[in-house]
Amino acid sequence: MLKFIKSLFGPSINYRDLITKGAIVIDVRTPQEFDNGHIKGSKNIPLNIIQTEVDKIKSWNQQVITVCQSGGRSSMAKSILKNAGIEVYNGGGWMSLQSKL
Repeated sequence: MLKFIKSLFGPSINYRDLITKGAIVIDVRTPQEFDNGHIKGSKNIPLNIIQTEVDKIKSWNQQVITVCQSGGRSSMAKSILKNAGIEVYNGGGWMSLQSKL
């Protein structure tokens, strides 16, 4: 039964391991939101400009973890980056991800 439930939600992701291996956390909230708190070392690229930053993000040649306040904007950012051929994971809300690190 537990195996079935896990299959519904996909594999569990070890974000700490991804970051240890060089993944970059991109916080897609506004600069004002970012200034009020963020994951140490994360980069602030707001969702409304992420499409224009795709080439720069690709040049990093690293896996990416997107975060925002609750997971909605980071999910949209993930789709944009995935469609551009970037290996990307949706970390959801930044405070939730921070607690897992």
